[in-house]
Amino acid sequence: MSDGIVITTLAERPELFELLHDFKSGWPTFMAQDPIGGSLMGRVPELFPEHCLMAMEGDVLVAHGRSIPFEFPNEDRTDLPSGGWDRALIWGVADHRHGRTPTVASALEISITASHLGRGLSHEMLATMRRNVQAMGLTTLYAPVRPNGKQDPHQPMTEYIQQFREDGLPVDPWLRVHVKAGAEIVQVAERSMVMAGSLDEWREWTGLPFDQTGEVIVPKALVPVRCDIEHNYAVYVEPNVWVRHDL
Repeated sequence: MSDGIVITTLAERPELFELLHDFKSGWPTFMAQDPIGGSLMGRVPELFPEHCLMAMEGDVLVAHGRSIPFEFPNEDRTDLPSGGWDRALIWGVADHRHGRTPTVASALEISITASHLGRGLSHEMLATMRRNVQAMGLTTLYAPVRPNGKQDPHQPMTEYIQQFREDGLPVDPWLRVHVKAGAEIVQVAERSMVMAGSLDEWREWTGLPFDQTGEVIVPKALVPVRCDIEHNYAVYVEPNVWVRHDL
């Protein structure tokens, strides 16, 4: 692409693997506490290097993207799962282990360094991911999109995704990137990621007191975190939005 940035796959450039460990994604600390993501996300570059995009500016990794292939639909998977991002990871790793032939893929992430935001790189990464998945013979790219433009944690996600600009595109920036690339918004994944922890853990992750039972508004969380003082835990159940790219 332009600006001296070259997008390749980890399969083509396996020597770039170590750069993923030092990449600063900008995610809040609590978002790294999903146990399924913690156990399986690191397997994606190992098991599916051809699904890992690396955007290099010289010797610097400025963006990367990951997708994961799986079989869908089949007799056990008739609908897109409410488990969203977590379930896509589970399906992909399980299918690889059992030797099933994938028919579709799901995007897992597109992360861009802060210095390269606002330069159109998200559009180019998604376009490259679409082409990459299509070249593997897969029919569809799904994505459990995290609509991080959502500012009101009390607003239902089903209501938020019905908000559009005057030009007919979604108000949410990430949903807009996908729709502009040709995706269709399908449905909400109500429990796409789940983070649970003790109150001390949540205090460490967020710097908030977590000293009252009820809803806690955490910066960058899409919905409130549920806090239970008596039982010493809090849990965050994040909704995402399934979109479908027909290839």
